[in-house]
Amino acid sequence: MDNNQQHTSEVESIFSEEMHNLAQYEQATKGQRAVNLIVDNILMSWGLSYITGTAVGYLLGTLFPEYTLRIVEKQDSIDFFMITYLVAIFNYLIYYTICEKAFRGYTLGKLITGTRAVRQDGGELTIRDAFLRSLSRLAPFEPFSGFGDSPWHDSWTKTTVVKAR
Repeated sequence: MDNNQQHTSEVESIFSEEMHNLAQYEQATKGQRAVNLIVDNILMSWGLSYITGTAVGYLLGTLFPEYTLRIVEKQDSIDFFMITYLVAIFNYLIYYTICEKAFRGYTLGKLITGTRAVRQDGGELTIRDAFLRSLSRLAPFEPFSGFGDSPWHDSWTKTTVVKAR
């Protein structure tokens, strides 16, 4: 067998294996994915945001008491908006990255619906995959991409959400 035939055979083998891995999974429905989004965002909004917001408030109040008092009294300031926005970005990155990596593709929403995130080749998410999925969720209008065939955070990172049970 010459090098060209061997390379073609290897490529066909890899392609066949990837198709087999994808075939063993059933894609999550749009309804399941919507529940995932709602549950995870409620958890972040009420749980994680409370914890991180309190920590940031305490830290700012300790280090910069006059500044903190000024932005708390006038909550419509750009400073207050920017701090809350940065806390929200931090929460998204931390929550989704840690959950999807540490819990093998699961978040609380995915546990409830019986789905999990995997790579398109069927493999478990790496820390890089989980972080890039989290970062992709921050794109403007990204949640609306879920109405299409594949949300951007899946297609951009070559990942997908599948039924786990």
